[in-house]
Amino acid sequence: MSVIATILLLISAFTHAGWNLISKKEHPTHAFFLVANTIGAICIFPILLFFRKQVPLIPTTVWLFVVMSGFFLAAYMATLAGAYRNGDISIVYPIARSLPVIFVFIATLVLGKGHEISRLLLLGIILVATGCMVLPMKSFGDFRFRNYQNICCLLALLSAIGVAGYTIVDDEALRRLRGLDGMPFKPVEGTLFYMALEGISCSIWQGAFMLFIPGEKKHMIEVIKRSKSAAAITGIGIYLTYGLVLASMNYVTNVSYVAAFRQLSILLGAIFGMTLLSEPRYLPKAMGIIAIFIGLILTGIG
Repeated sequence: MSVIATILLLISAFTHAGWNLISKKEHPTHAFFLVANTIGAICIFPILLFFRKQVPLIPTTVWLFVVMSGFFLAAYMATLAGAYRNGDISIVYPIARSLPVIFVFIATLVLGKGHEISRLLLLGIILVATGCMVLPMKSFGDFRFRNYQNICCLLALLSAIGVAGYTIVDDEALRRLRGLDGMPFKPVEGTLFYMALEGISCSIWQGAFMLFIPGEKKHMIEVIKRSKSAAAITGIGIYLTYGLVLASMNYVTNVSYVAAFRQLSILLGAIFGMTLLSEPRYLPKAMGIIAIFIGLILTGIG
């Protein structure tokens, strides 16, 4: 992997962990992420203007995927906000970032693609699952089901389901874009175009969710008055992170290295939580984070 790719991915990892840290410090609400995502989507809207001539070429199936992906992304942000309000970033962040790998793995088996699974990937999945199990423990002898019966773990789980949902949908949508007649998009161009559409779809779904979540209109006023700067940084960080990852792909010979290197953000997020936010430091938490980190690297290169 080249020096340029390494630098881009390092910045991406710090940016991803950083916007999560900011949102955690702001005691986030659904309204906070609505403002954040909308600002981020506005910043990348020029991408749609640049590719406006290709819009009529987009098939109906891809538009349906945009709607579905926006729903999962909005659900991810809503549940992530709740998880951060009720728990530590050093627990929520690793769970929300790692469990989707297991869910996508299960989906792969269900779809009959088990032949694509390597031993290295399977070992990575086992390490991720083990890490998630020990993460909430205060000691290794503290394995009790009630450790996981709390709103923090539930919302982190739902957040991970949201990530897995839009990951699977995005993968299929991008395959369709790459397969369009005449190839109107280069691979990176198609991804950026789709990302801009997904951002708009997410904000629309977030607005719809607000109608059914009590108190969010009040929270919206509070965000605009007191937290709009933090929300703006979060929104820009969300899309900047993905843009940096896409840029790094132009400087690697194997894209799996990108997937593996991105997992550095999990270590950073946990370290930020335990140092900058003074969250509890338990040996099982540290070992769980390390197991998740190694497991995700194995799945990335496996």
